[in-house]
Amino acid sequence: MSKSLIEIERKILRLLHGRNTRTHLTQIHAHFLRHKLHQSNLILAHFVSVCGTLNEIKYATKIFNQMRNPSVILFNSMIKAYSLNGPSEEPVKLFALLKNLGIWPDEYTFAPLLKACLGVGNLRVGQCVHGEIIRRGFERFGSIRIGVVELYTSCGQMDDGMKVFDEISHRDVIVWNLMIHGFCKKGDVDKGLYLFREMRERSVVSWNLMISSLGKSGRDSEALRLFHEMRDQAFELDEVTVVAVLPICARLGAVDIGQWIHLYAESSGLYRKVVSVGNALVDFYCKCGILDTARNVFKEIPGKNVVSWNAMISGLAFNGRGELGVELYEQMIAKGVSPNKAAFVGVLTCCAHAGLVEKARELFASMTGLHSIDPNLEHYGCMVDVLGRSGCVREAYDLIRSMSIRPNAAIWGSLLSSCRTHGHVELAEHAVKELINLEPWNSGNYVLLSNIYAEGGRWDDAEKLRMWMREKNVKKSPGQSLIE
Repeated sequence: MSKSLIEIERKILRLLHGRNTRTHLTQIHAHFLRHKLHQSNLILAHFVSVCGTLNEIKYATKIFNQMRNPSVILFNSMIKAYSLNGPSEEPVKLFALLKNLGIWPDEYTFAPLLKACLGVGNLRVGQCVHGEIIRRGFERFGSIRIGVVELYTSCGQMDDGMKVFDEISHRDVIVWNLMIHGFCKKGDVDKGLYLFREMRERSVVSWNLMISSLGKSGRDSEALRLFHEMRDQAFELDEVTVVAVLPICARLGAVDIGQWIHLYAESSGLYRKVVSVGNALVDFYCKCGILDTARNVFKEIPGKNVVSWNAMISGLAFNGRGELGVELYEQMIAKGVSPNKAAFVGVLTCCAHAGLVEKARELFASMTGLHSIDPNLEHYGCMVDVLGRSGCVREAYDLIRSMSIRPNAAIWGSLLSSCRTHGHVELAEHAVKELINLEPWNSGNYVLLSNIYAEGGRWDDAEKLRMWMREKNVKKSPGQSLIE
């Protein structure tokens, strides 16, 4: 290649990695076509790579398909471009083509290929790729080993993941985190915690993984102790830490720690930069019953999203301020924020607490009519609760019968409770029959119907039901106390 062409090639590479690449992509393409560099593997590899980062995968594919003699560099760029643009089987097809052309893969081929297998959830193909890695002697490369560990741990194959992990002599924090995440995701939090304790070096990701996993498995006190340990070791909290720890503080009633996190979020700038931090603070204060602070935080959240509104609306419902929650929902709609499924759960719950039956009917109808959202079990459950509380028990029953999805025990249980409150014995019998089909082991349903019979003076029916329970060996659950 002449000196002038080398200089043109360098110029094109500078253009490809410049600030305005996205807007000048076609011009850059035209530039190297004009200089007859359209068969340069180096130029095309960089061009395809840039297309991948800019989500221009169709453009990248078109360029690749025009190359007569693609090299491993170009194949690698194309495989990586696909792996960056969502789940696709194309990287595996490209690898098969590479082999058919007799091109030898290198250490940069396999990491994005493994990522692609993980993206489509194809463990079998991933295992075949792992076999290729071993046969070709590439398992010594760190990025490839990390890719193999990530494949196995993400697919729940922890024994295979552990085998690869044990073979790595110099393990970095990334591979440790992958193993911890894999075990915790599969429910073996103790094994995850053991590995966490074995780490010589940890990142904030390691702490976040372990704290959130303990919290999700109901081990809030341990999670909070680990958070204190993280602080003692002078690790800086990030937005993931804040969002993970605040719900734990709310469940434990650790208001002082949550307030400290609030101060930290403000002083560090997280509160202003990351909307999820503000959302988590609103949720925390609502669950602690500190509504005034929750509302102040909500007002100050920059760039509120639908989750921000949902947190405040649900928080008002949680604290028995249903009318305010409905008003806030109306404000959200007025500001052009489209509600999602969670928003309707929150506002319908507000209607239930405030006894706003007509408003609930209107909102429920608007789900499909205005917002194209199909109601799920939670939405139906909210409506049954609204109607049942207000005495519209027959309407609640008719709504259940009209459901396009099978009602669960919670919905029939809500109707049964309303039947007892309002003396609808006939509908209560229907509800209990449905509950017996769904959960025949639950003695509470039988006891509630027996009480309804007794309150209606139907002593014979109450006694028959109790005798039937004894015959079927349905035992009444013993009473429990939460007071230690």
